[in-house]
Amino acid sequence: MDFRYLGNSGLKVSEISYGNWLTHGSQVENDQAKACVRAALDAGITTFDTADVYANTKAESVLGEALEGERRESLEILTKVYWPTGPGGPNDVGLSRKHIHESINGSLRRLKTDYVDVYQAHRYDTETPLEETMEAFADVVRAGKALYIGVSEWTAEQLQEGHRLARELRIPFVSNQPQYSMLWRVIEAEVVPASEELGIGQVVFSPIAQGVLTGKYLPGQQPPEGSRATDANGSNFVKRFLTDDVLNRVQELKPIADEAGLSLAQLAVAWVLQNPNVSSAIIGASRPEQVVENVKAAGVKLEEGLLKQIDEVLGSVVERDPAKTEQNAPQTRPGS
Repeated sequence: MDFRYLGNSGLKVSEISYGNWLTHGSQVENDQAKACVRAALDAGITTFDTADVYANTKAESVLGEALEGERRESLEILTKVYWPTGPGGPNDVGLSRKHIHESINGSLRRLKTDYVDVYQAHRYDTETPLEETMEAFADVVRAGKALYIGVSEWTAEQLQEGHRLARELRIPFVSNQPQYSMLWRVIEAEVVPASEELGIGQVVFSPIAQGVLTGKYLPGQQPPEGSRATDANGSNFVKRFLTDDVLNRVQELKPIADEAGLSLAQLAVAWVLQNPNVSSAIIGASRPEQVVENVKAAGVKLEEGLLKQIDEVLGSVVERDPAKTEQNAPQTRPGS
């Protein structure tokens, strides 16, 4: 496993991290989930990403149990706050001072730890003053409950304003967690340049485009039984890629992956790691062998000619519109 600095901070993270969105506490039984975490640890992964909203807090609990007994100083644990949790009352959502303080306490209890390495705003809260949010995060850091602050799916402008306030409050704002893959490149035009200027690193999710870049979804055929596309929670995230045009082009990537000595999934993970602003790529798994396979993308260097071949094959199916970051974010607090 190779390690990278998280933005301009002194914190190193494994360049492949393990996340439990849509798996732990929902799709995958606890014993299997723990086996996946063990496979990640055995593969050299030290960075684990979760969120309070995943399986309505159950995912954090499963991860906490799976990591219990590990040397805490050898791990980097990331979690998030924003989406509705618990019964979904009016203050069970958002980035208010109340919700942030109550949420970090709940996350620490479920994760069985005194602190998280990075506490992340899971989306931008349009209904809470940013000053209130950042002051609450500053208190969390000063209380020793989080070492660094990050966000997820913020626009370049939101990153700039949040970073300015973090500097004034003297707290380390070091990361952004966006969706990023060969098929979804909306961060490249604005978010990445702003992040490079601010010293913010990307911890990217869905590098395999919710499984589409494994090649298992075939044009003109029904999705495989048990796949993300057949899951009630996951299907909303993957359906944008399930067109024959996209799926045909993904199949055309196979000779390129073969040339690189990689599976399609390994090629996809290696591809996002070629971006120097990416500190880590999050992989998920429902089986330990998926972790073992995908982690082989660590340390892979893709030649410029091969990257050009990928661009030529995918062509117009790649989404690059930077406006998608804001368009896909909630404009009002959900469920409150």
